[in-house]
Amino acid sequence: MPSYNRNFQLTIEDVDLIEEALRARGRELCRMRRALSDESPADMESIRVVEEDQRKGEELLGRLHDQKVFYRPKTSVYIGG
Repeated sequence: MPSYNRNFQLTIEDVDLIEEALRARGRELCRMRRALSDESPADMESIRVVEEDQRKGEELLGRLHDQKVFYRPKTSVYIGG
């Protein structure tokens, strides 16, 4: 059985493109969710699937964010903002 490649060679631009695609997918899912009615029993399964997809996308965006190393100056006090 083949093993997974654990070394990815992505550039900053690649990661930005992936993040933007995930955000665009999130907007699309949001529009789909708004089009479904909470009162319609026929829409309940679709709502569940859309919300699950939204959650997975947001979690992936969070994991990407958590892996970033943000610049902090080493010689002076960092003032955020």
